[in-house]
Amino acid sequence: MARDYYGILGVAQGATDQEIKRAYRKKARELHPDVNPGEEEKFKEVSTAYEVLTDPEKRRIVDAGGDPLAGAGAGGFGGGGFGSGGLGDVFEAFFGNGGGFGGGGFGSGRGPKSRVQPGEPALVAMELDLEECAAGVAKEITVDTAILCDLCHGAGTNGDSKPTTCDTCKGAGEIQAVQRSFLGQVMTVRECPTCHGTGDIIPDPCRKCGGDGRVRSRRTMTVRIPAGVESGMRVRLAGQGEVGAGGGPAGDLYVEVAERAHDVFVRDKDDLHCTIRVPIADAALGTELTIDTILDGSATITIAAGTQPGQVVKVKGQGVPHLNTGVRGTLHAHLDVAVPTRLDAAQTDALKRFREVSGDASELVSTSAATAPGGLFSRLRNAFAGR
Repeated sequence: MARDYYGILGVAQGATDQEIKRAYRKKARELHPDVNPGEEEKFKEVSTAYEVLTDPEKRRIVDAGGDPLAGAGAGGFGGGGFGSGGLGDVFEAFFGNGGGFGGGGFGSGRGPKSRVQPGEPALVAMELDLEECAAGVAKEITVDTAILCDLCHGAGTNGDSKPTTCDTCKGAGEIQAVQRSFLGQVMTVRECPTCHGTGDIIPDPCRKCGGDGRVRSRRTMTVRIPAGVESGMRVRLAGQGEVGAGGGPAGDLYVEVAERAHDVFVRDKDDLHCTIRVPIADAALGTELTIDTILDGSATITIAAGTQPGQVVKVKGQGVPHLNTGVRGTLHAHLDVAVPTRLDAAQTDALKRFREVSGDASELVSTSAATAPGGLFSRLRNAFAGR
């Protein structure tokens, strides 16, 4: 019976090469004899499965239901080796990219890294009112970032002094070290601890930046926030973030917007919601109201005769401008019909006369009618939900 090579590694049959490699590394670390003595056979099984599934021809045989190693012996390594670069992957699984055999000898082949490194991005929070988010605004912010050292201009050296070759790694930026593994003593390559991989050191560093090529500085700058932003959005300022080590190019600065809650309006993307308390007479007879808005100063709300509690009047173009198009959203005015709790004599007489001529009387309605859309309970629920 063919062995289940996919099952041994714990991957699906359609797994990608990267998924197979990742599963192998995990299993190899778990079953390493130095970590789990007595698991040598399982470790061999995992290595065999990896060797098979990383060989296109052998994997084709497995997918067809066969076993490419049938009759190859219990070890299952085929032609006496790991195959398909498997030995290099064993080194990589345990020692990372720094270990292994490269280009005819030991070493990573990377060489020393540059002292000049790109800078990191920076993030600044900015609180804005709803009106500022809607209209856009130019505001000053104070940022504390690394900037280019104005004394050495990023070189990190003092005066005319120059970097010198690192004595520890002889300019290679890395050193060799011996590490014990299940294969015995293995030569690995690590970053030089003296020069940190650059291959040179600065014996006479800049008096201001200490050789880093950058210094901390607090500066004030003006940021233009476009109309239509909302909480969580970020405005990117290219090249205004942290200057990199060695005077490397600066990263970007991001200004993240936090919108303050408004006393009257509630924002929903580009739409605005508000609640208007309407006197019972205006709700019954109809009227027009003028309300303050966030951009245009005022807007007219038309209250139709016979307005019921919870009804919503929509006014297009009175919302917030869309960030990319500038098209404004809709203002949703939720109407709350106010029933007076105290009446003077004239008001009481007027309502009594209204009741006499209207002929309206209270009536009991079914639960289905009350909860149906437009019913009493439904209207009340909508009215409270809109507050």
